[in-house]
Amino acid sequence: MLGLLRENARISITKIAQKTRNSRATVQKRIEYMEATSIITSYTVRIKPNLNPQLIQAWMSIMVEGNKAQAVIKELRLDPAIQTLHTTNGKWDLLVEIQSDNLVNFDLILSRIRSISGIYNSETNILLSTYKI
Repeated sequence: MLGLLRENARISITKIAQKTRNSRATVQKRIEYMEATSIITSYTVRIKPNLNPQLIQAWMSIMVEGNKAQAVIKELRLDPAIQTLHTTNGKWDLLVEIQSDNLVNFDLILSRIRSISGIYNSETNILLSTYKI
């Protein structure tokens, strides 16, 4: 069921029941249980990649000073240009996916992120091409 919902969050209960060979009532109860127990936390929409070819996408690797990671994460989560935010191991503490509609705004986004208290260092890579989706 989860695999079907991951593929298409709008799939009908009836279709899931058919594909999993369960009754509609069983599927409904299982989905309600997964929602109630936070196994399923939300439903979302995926936008076709490269729908907007002018969109600037980048990954920013961030080093955080000392134990300031949670404060930095809190600030980053408020920024609408940030699409995803990951903690990592190794040289960088955080990995951030950024989107912007143009280079001027992209520059402003980078400046805004770099000015967050607790960010020690960063490196940004603009995505040029995507080959596997």
